[in-house]
Amino acid sequence: MKDLIEYIAKSLVEHPDEVQVSESNGSRVRIELSVAKDDMGRVIGKGGKVANSIRTLLRVAAERKGKQATLDVTEP
Repeated sequence: MKDLIEYIAKSLVEHPDEVQVSESNGSRVRIELSVAKDDMGRVIGKGGKVANSIRTLLRVAAERKGKQATLDVTEP
C-alpha cells in the first residue's frame, strides 16, 4: 500500500524526489504522505478532491488485503 501511494504522489508532483511516505502498522494501517511545499496544492486538489480520491484508492487496496487504512497528508 505504501508503494501505491508513493507511485500516485510521484506521478502528481513536480518534485518527485521530495515525496516521502511512511507507514505504521497496527490494527489499522496509517500512511503519512509528505511532499514539497510547492506541490501541496497538487496533492490536495480543489476542495480536497485529489486527496480524497487517493484515500479511496488506498481503502480499496487495504480491503483487498483484509485491512483498514488511513492517509494523512502532512506539511513539510
